[in-house]
Amino acid sequence: MKDATRRYRTLFISDVHLGTRGCQAEHLLDFLKHHEAETIYLVGDIVDTWQLKSTWYWPQAHNDVVQKLLRKARKGTRVVYVPGNHDEFLRDYCGTHFGGIEVVESTIHRAADGRRYLVIHGDHFDMVVRHARWLAYLGDHAYVWALAANTIFNRVRRRLGFPYWSLSQWAKLKVKSAVNHIGAFETNLVGEARRADADGVICGHIHHADIHDRYGPTYVNCGDWVETCSAVAEHPDGRLEIIVWHARPDRMPDLQAAGALQAA
Repeated sequence: MKDATRRYRTLFISDVHLGTRGCQAEHLLDFLKHHEAETIYLVGDIVDTWQLKSTWYWPQAHNDVVQKLLRKARKGTRVVYVPGNHDEFLRDYCGTHFGGIEVVESTIHRAADGRRYLVIHGDHFDMVVRHARWLAYLGDHAYVWALAANTIFNRVRRRLGFPYWSLSQWAKLKVKSAVNHIGAFETNLVGEARRADADGVICGHIHHADIHDRYGPTYVNCGDWVETCSAVAEHPDGRLEIIVWHARPDRMPDLQAAGALQAA
């Protein structure tokens, strides 16, 4: 396929977790090279200070992602950073700019079709993070171990000629308590969208990309760049789409990614 750039009105990216070994920074950098937008929202947990505090890990690819975003801001792309719980130190700087990047606690995005979306990371509506922070830290370390197992699992799959498949995502969706947790999170976020008099909510946090309107207002989750490698794109007509991007330098995927989800 020819080297191509897709242009959107808006891109929403969350849960990159720069500073961790599980971060798919190379895939995100490739995605940013092949996608342009008037506005990019960074919907929290872009940098993982939880992990950086315990073990410093910052390879060149992670620095390249930061530099790429700063270059886009310098060239005229509006970049808005909505901090999450892993980069919560930035919440002390809401209302300021860093290298042309705006930092806000949350915001309302008005889509091309006039629909209003509350943009927020979502950790405040996760009962585990809100009421049992120690448990959230414990779960975070367990997640790191699961990702390590996932890496080994997919290394074997590649050698056998099979495509990437997320063992940890599959396990998460098979555990009833995890499924219930996702459902509760979604209803909490949709409720906040109603309180903000918005038509929907765009969030991150739980690493589960989805678009649906089962609870009334539209629920949109960007996914992550640890397992899913997904982002949400707004088309010029206001339509929202989840793009899954597992690009490799030697094989560019079809930009109409298989499994991409579109809002009704």
